[in-house]
Amino acid sequence: MKVTLALATSGILAACGNTGASQAAPPSAPPASLAPASQAAEHNEADVRFAQQMIPHHTQAVRMAELAPTRAASAEVKKLASAIQAAQQPEIDQLNAMLARWGAPAAMPGMDHGTAHGAGHDMAGMMSDADMGKLGQAKAAEFDRQFLTMMIAHHEGAVAMSATELRDGRDAEAKALAQKITDAQRAEIDQMRRLLAG
Repeated sequence: MKVTLALATSGILAACGNTGASQAAPPSAPPASLAPASQAAEHNEADVRFAQQMIPHHTQAVRMAELAPTRAASAEVKKLASAIQAAQQPEIDQLNAMLARWGAPAAMPGMDHGTAHGAGHDMAGMMSDADMGKLGQAKAAEFDRQFLTMMIAHHEGAVAMSATELRDGRDAEAKALAQKITDAQRAEIDQMRRLLAG
């Protein structure tokens, strides 16, 4: 009888011990890479800088394109200018919406939209006030030459800015827009070089 009782007691204790061991092991936490996206930073300083600089950069390109209908001689230049305006104005709106989503100001302090004043002067491809004045006075074939030359430099600046965003940025929408700008403006650079050489 004592032996039976001892065996029963040891069995109960063993069962309790096993239960305790299984309860003591907490479920393993998911890897950090599987954490919800909301826990990760959605954007960084590079994203904000890209948007704040690309807005005045695009704004200046739109202003240049707006001159073409009444000043360009080439139908191809007019068509290109119209395409640039149609593409870049919606991108300006998208960039402004991204800055609003991030709670960031629409432009960097001291930056004058569409000109080379202040911080805008440091952006690659931006035309100076003097450059914009010359373009505004040019007509016909001379306008076409100046427009294409300036816009190639302008596009090359936008491609360089986009490359920085693709390398350093974090926000998925901003990076996707940077890639879109890169692809579109590289194609337009090739087109403009052909027009100049033509």
